[in-house]
Amino acid sequence: MIAVELTKMLRSRRSWVTIAVIDALPILVAVLLAVTDIGPRPGTGPAFLSAVLTKGELYPLAAVAIVLPLFLPAAVAITAGDAVAGEAQQGTLRYVLVRPVGRTRLLVAKLVSVTAFVLVTLLVVAVTGLVLGVLLLGDSNSATPTTTFSGTDLTTTQLAQRTGLALAYALLSMLGVAAVALFLSTVVRTPLAAAMGTLALLIGSTLLLTLDAAHALRPYLVTRYWLSFVDLFRDPILWHDVVLGVLLQAGYVVLFLAAAWANFMTKDITD
Repeated sequence: MIAVELTKMLRSRRSWVTIAVIDALPILVAVLLAVTDIGPRPGTGPAFLSAVLTKGELYPLAAVAIVLPLFLPAAVAITAGDAVAGEAQQGTLRYVLVRPVGRTRLLVAKLVSVTAFVLVTLLVVAVTGLVLGVLLLGDSNSATPTTTFSGTDLTTTQLAQRTGLALAYALLSMLGVAAVALFLSTVVRTPLAAAMGTLALLIGSTLLLTLDAAHALRPYLVTRYWLSFVDLFRDPILWHDVVLGVLLQAGYVVLFLAAAWANFMTKDITD
């Protein structure tokens, strides 16, 4: 069943169109930076973007930071929201469950498929960012090593390791979104409703982060620590927010996947 869902995702034209649309924004930003040679001032704009004009190898991280706040979670919400509700809307869910598949196995297969979608999207964005960073950005005549935000040098190996950690952190952050959307997909009857419900939660979380009156809620908001992977590029690494972000997203994943499983196992499939 997992192989079937992965094959469906990889062969889906919608999946690749969505990935291409997400990847288009970092491409556009890279071209504009290369043509104008004007970057944001340090401390403004997406993370790492102010540094890529001199260090193009940092552009994969800047590309991820560009898509992470809005475009990627929206795509994840739509994809995961379609997982179960899409089958129900098309009238195929009942026939899928008639086969000896099992609801738990089906739910796991859907989760693996969504996880693969997020992973492929992050890898495409990162690889595209690396190619653009090397070809269009950075100082090709500079032999100085990449530095952390603290001003210390990073070797190529250290940069690769920290970039891998950042991508893994972004993947976990998006799994929190996927878990919410997957739960809603087992509750509602249409993919649009599941996606809109998830997006409403994300928008509400983002707005509450800017509200002083919601200070007590901030540590529990799903978007609170999304960009904390920036702290992986300090020396020494600032693990505090990274660890809190991992624990928060793990909590969302466990809570909403458990709720999705409990609801799906007792759901009356009539269509």
